[in-house]
Amino acid sequence: MKNYCAFLRGVNVNGTNMKMAEVCQVFTDAGMQNVTSVLASGNVIFSSGKDATQLKEVLEKAMSQHFGYEAFLFIREEKDVLAMLQNDPFPVAEHCHNYVFIGSQKIEELLSDAFQKAIKADNEKGKTVNSIFYWQIQKGQTLGSEFSKILGKKSLKDQLTSRNINTLEKIIKKFS
Repeated sequence: MKNYCAFLRGVNVNGTNMKMAEVCQVFTDAGMQNVTSVLASGNVIFSSGKDATQLKEVLEKAMSQHFGYEAFLFIREEKDVLAMLQNDPFPVAEHCHNYVFIGSQKIEELLSDAFQKAIKADNEKGKTVNSIFYWQIQKGQTLGSEFSKILGKKSLKDQLTSRNINTLEKIIKKFS
């Protein structure tokens, strides 16, 4: 058995509303064990003997059927979530948000390219570390950043999601 975190895309935004207790029940009904959620933004911790590829298929199908929407989620082992947190290249700054992008293979290349081409806001930084793209942006500028618009692209909805680094810290604490 391995510990995993499922990062769901588009939960409790744009009219896709779901209670985390119900999401956890869907995971349990799909055969996952030790299921719990972290925040209401679609972070589900669980245990399973299956690999991440199998889990993605099973859980996306279960979520889609139960909630009647096209579910997209990204599965990471506990050790990978910890590495994402530890490898954040940007120091915590009171005036900034740090984000990590979680997605399909090679998505960091697309993100890095888009970031390089985007007009940058003050104090905006992006960097790839170990195939994970990290982004730091001044508080209050997140949604107005040219780069942030990549998250809303419909062509990428099945390829990535993002989380604030503070969310990763909460997830790691729940694993313990």
